[in-house]
Amino acid sequence: MALALYEPGLGYYANDTAKFGLMASSGSDFVTAPEISPVFGQLLAAQVAEALVRTGTREVWEFGAGTGALALQVLDELDRLGVALDAYTIVDLSGTLRARQKLKLVRYEGQVRWADALPAQMRGVVVGNEVLDAMPVQLLMRKGGAWHERGVVLQAAGGFGWDDRPTDLRPPMEVEGDYDYLTEIHAQGEAFIRTLGEHMECGAAFFIDYGFGESEYYHPQRHMGTLVCHRLHQVDEDPLTQLGLKDITAHVNFTGTAVAAQDAGFELLGYTSQAHFLINCGLGPKLDALAQGPRSMAAKLMMEHEMGELFKVIGLCKGVEPWPALGFVRGDRSHRL
Repeated sequence: MALALYEPGLGYYANDTAKFGLMASSGSDFVTAPEISPVFGQLLAAQVAEALVRTGTREVWEFGAGTGALALQVLDELDRLGVALDAYTIVDLSGTLRARQKLKLVRYEGQVRWADALPAQMRGVVVGNEVLDAMPVQLLMRKGGAWHERGVVLQAAGGFGWDDRPTDLRPPMEVEGDYDYLTEIHAQGEAFIRTLGEHMECGAAFFIDYGFGESEYYHPQRHMGTLVCHRLHQVDEDPLTQLGLKDITAHVNFTGTAVAAQDAGFELLGYTSQAHFLINCGLGPKLDALAQGPRSMAAKLMMEHEMGELFKVIGLCKGVEPWPALGFVRGDRSHRL
């Protein structure tokens, strides 16, 4: 998965395909919330502004900034709110996406910067929209009542195939039964959270992604896992074909994210659906002020059958006392992690 997504010159995020867009006719593969409506970034900026004040910091860090649309929305709204920033730092592994980001953010030249690695100590507010789902996972397959790690092999006839080998690895909670069961574990994504905590001296972090708490993620009925691919706005379950030409992604286990964060010294600010988070941050008045077309697009961000329920938001802080953060004042689901 890491090779297929990030290998220089070959991986999906290392080539110059369109990736982000509303329609397949643009050559894009999927759409993210900032591409649907600028309201998404404007509302996230309200939470960022509050967190900057609460943490006494003046820098925003964004991981996996895509086309730069979210960065532009957040920067414009922070500017409108009169929030002074020392820097907006983007960490992105894709050179081609960096180039698109620089074009998008040209008017903030000098304030926006790009980093390849984290400093020894960092202070600020971190945001990541659909970044955790793109971190490589390991596949675990229970068959015949025994757990195996599912890996990729070269087949004698050519091409790639699956190979299951016995393993001591297990899901983080027991999955009842002994029937065949395919799932994922998220060692790399959780290691990223721990690394962030090691470098974070004082600040907050907000991650938005599709996923579940642990009990829902490893529910006995979710026996086929969550790993899927996206190409030209179509979904398939075969990551072994069209390598480098389609996205490979898995849902996020937000319980694992929260545990890794606490192990790294973070405290939990809240966990809720994207719909509740955006409503708490002022979605209603934003919708009222929009014309019909833009309003219907912005409403997709909160509709249950669109992005509102599947997507979740988790908020973390370190180096400061937790506060009743704006995005979680109603509908907090921390008790379900």
